[in-house]
Amino acid sequence: MRIHLIAIGGSAMHNLAIALHCNDHTVTGSDDEIYNPAKDRLAVHGLLPITMGWNPDRIKSGIDLVILGMHARKDNPELKRAKSLGLKIRSYPAFLYEHSKDKKRIVVAGSHGKTSTTSMIMHVLKELQYDYDYMVGAQLAGFDTMVRLSDAPIMVIEGDEYLSSPIDRRPKFLHYKPDIAIITGIAWDHINVFPTFKNYVLQFELFLKSMQKTGSVYYYKHDKNLKKLAKAYKGKATLLAYESFEFEYQNNKTVLTTSAGKNFKLNIFGKHNLENLKAAWLVCAELGIDATRFFKSIRSFKGAAKRLQLLRKKNGASVYLDFAHAPSKVAATVAALKAKEKSKKLVACLELHTFSSLNRKFLKEYKGSMEKADKAIVYFSEHTLAMKKLPTIITLKTIWNIYGFS
Repeated sequence: MRIHLIAIGGSAMHNLAIALHCNDHTVTGSDDEIYNPAKDRLAVHGLLPITMGWNPDRIKSGIDLVILGMHARKDNPELKRAKSLGLKIRSYPAFLYEHSKDKKRIVVAGSHGKTSTTSMIMHVLKELQYDYDYMVGAQLAGFDTMVRLSDAPIMVIEGDEYLSSPIDRRPKFLHYKPDIAIITGIAWDHINVFPTFKNYVLQFELFLKSMQKTGSVYYYKHDKNLKKLAKAYKGKATLLAYESFEFEYQNNKTVLTTSAGKNFKLNIFGKHNLENLKAAWLVCAELGIDATRFFKSIRSFKGAAKRLQLLRKKNGASVYLDFAHAPSKVAATVAALKAKEKSKKLVACLELHTFSSLNRKFLKEYKGSMEKADKAIVYFSEHTLAMKKLPTIITLKTIWNIYGFS
């Protein structure tokens, strides 16, 4: 097939482009800006557009499919040309569903922990040599791409609640119709498309309704919003609550204790990650993987890129990178590091870079999220504000005074 991707530089989109190219499709793409690592990775496969920007002349009648990324706008000139030619246009989640509709679909949803939980499942399946497709939101050790497309019987998908494309305003995860699902928790995010918390929660209610009738949903037991949704659920899928594994730190390593009384040393840390691990274990158990094989496989898991990733350790100091941008993620990250490194001073640096985090109305949601840090530093880029067409936000000093940063 000849496939063109509009907004090819996105995290999922460029990996999808590479996966399609590796499956011998003829792939082209376009974008107005492409940053690394997408830029270099596309270049390696000969998929980097020669010129940046949107050019309707790229869109010709011989194209079999146009995949439209969320970064494009609905008045995009290439999209307009594709419509005028009557070409088949799909968002990438719609395409993924078409690819996987005859597979067993495992979808990991939630406001936080999606990438880590999806990565844990993928790691175990890879260690045990299962054949499966996947789409995940971060680079993982041992995986060349974040998307795999094949004739495997299983597909593991990170289920994002953000919109599918500028002309497909449904959350991505509403396309997938899971056989097995996880919901890690609900905490308001994406204020630009879900202007109220009630509207945001509604998307997860719709996600539950999208389940296969014989499906299973594992949801975090202590999330009050999930408990309400579970109580109100009238569908036929089976809903099962989970909570964190029990664990402790021994010589700065996480030691997990199973229900059988066995201890396993892990590379990951933090209560939030042990909650994610419990969900991953339950899904793998449903796939027929016993506890012994699961725990032996997960011991080598070191986490996804930019998820509590240790960058450097020297002279008693450790530097971690984390892609925690929503308030609940920031709080979980800070708490995990403080609990693990109790004797050390914790300096937490937060870059406000998403639409929600740079929105004046949403900033109050961050109150207290960094209170466990010994020193909190918050910053943002005026260029990012301009790219997102947002007005200059109030001064950082005012942010600190009003929202509890110090």
